[in-house]
Amino acid sequence: MAKIKIKQTGSPIRRTKDQRATLVGLGLNKMHRVSELEDTPEVRGMIRKVAHMVEVVG
Repeated sequence: MAKIKIKQTGSPIRRTKDQRATLVGLGLNKMHRVSELEDTPEVRGMIRKVAHMVEVVG
């Protein structure tokens, strides 16, 4: 399957617990960390949930 790279650009400080948990689920919990995951509908939904804190790199 295709891979997708995600970089965390926003801080989880003052965010809800579910948004923090979503970042951890994506393998991101520190600023500027990059995670490479399979491009599935579930991962796309998680990215959409925290779109204001992440950016898709490639």
